Amino acid sequence: MRSGATVWSAHPESGGTVSFEEVFVAEVSVDERRLLKTMRWYDGFVIGLANPGFLIVGIGFSVGALGAKVAAILWFVSALVGALQAYVYSEPAAMFPDKPGGLAMYAKEGWRKYFSLAGPIATFGYWFAWSSVLAIYGGLIGYLLVGEFFTSLNSKGVNTDSIGGWTANVAGVDFTTVRVIGLICILLCWSFNVRGMRPAVWIGYITGALLMIPLAVLMFLPYITGDWHSSNLHNNISANASALGTSSATLVVVWLYAMCWSSYGMECCATFAPEYHDTARDTPKALRVAAIFGVMVYCLLPLGAMGTFGDQNLVFSATENNTISFYANAFDDILGAGTGVAIILLCAGIVLAMNTATADGSRALYGISQDGMTIKWLGKLNSKHVPANAMTLDALLNIFLLFTFASDAVGALKILVLSNLGYVFCHVMAMSGFVLLRRNL
Repeated sequence: MRSGATVWSAHPESGGTVSFEEVFVAEVSVDERRLLKTMRWYDGFVIGLANPGFLIVGIGFSVGALGAKVAAILWFVSALVGALQAYVYSEPAAMFPDKPGGLAMYAKEGWRKYFSLAGPIATFGYWFAWSSVLAIYGGLIGYLLVGEFFTSLNSKGVNTDSIGGWTANVAGVDFTTVRVIGLICILLCWSFNVRGMRPAVWIGYITGALLMIPLAVLMFLPYITGDWHSSNLHNNISANASALGTSSATLVVVWLYAMCWSSYGMECCATFAPEYHDTARDTPKALRVAAIFGVMVYCLLPLGAMGTFGDQNLVFSATENNTISFYANAFDDILGAGTGVAIILLCAGIVLAMNTATADGSRALYGISQDGMTIKWLGKLNSKHVPANAMTLDALLNIFLLFTFASDAVGALKILVLSNLGYVFCHVMAMSGFVLLRRNL
């Protein structure tokens, strides 16, 4: 707004007489709360460590459908595509250094002249794909902990008795040990993130360091200890495709679609571009280092884990399932002990994924709100300069999902398939939007 002000003004040319002048001083109302530049490229890399956590969950299911040989190849190919995309996204990140939201924002900027709905649709797909992780992985942590410490497992890692734990019905809502553990994980990730970016990053450092232990054990030690055998790797794609009444090529395409929900996640480093100390330098470096590390893990982890455990030992049925708990057995084969420790370390990696999802999804909502594409309430920052309102919405949504649709494996799978559709659409619009931006320069 403008306000009047009276100041003294001397005029030497008029003999030094002094007169009053009324001038108008423009006052700019500035919102002092902005995303703070508190991150270096290595902080972004730690945030990107969430992707091995996603891979940990997906290996067992993919191997059961394809065989370890084909699954390992497809994970590597998918990660390579994700790495190349992350490399491309470093350029629009430098073009829009003050815009949070990552590739959803690049989709919006690239298509704004041609299809105005591209931005809102892409951002919603991107946000839901990241945010739904909280309910699914929170429940998974509960399942792993209860399955390890409240049940008995046989030599193949399959439960030999029913999952134990506490159960209660409160106001018509079923509370179980698995759900309560998942709820605690969601609330913890929310509480650390609303306190500012640095607490969230430090949680990433702690859980990331813990995750490195099982990754190193499964990726490298089997070859040293002699527990890795090529006879444990098989190609089951033809048999499984025939059983499903489809072709091997179709099954490959379906799984490449499913895998990109995890392997394309290196792009999350770009979402925090406005928060790096030097956006133009730190963002590309974080993206590239995360991409290189991701390709290495996505190549070596499936081979090491399955070469030790054996894809022939995987069991996935209505009553038995060791597609996640097999890690404890593989850990025991390599070290001779420590199955409980392995599960705890794997849970730490999943918490890291939830922590990143909280930070990433909330900034996507904040970004589109800042651009006027959703309600203004989501575009507000708290006193710690983070989008706490968006984080709260994420938490409430996931608590609802945890106690409804994500309460079982089938429901969780449906959420993943639906959210992946929006995630893939966002990538398509972001990549094509980048091409349009380059053409319009």
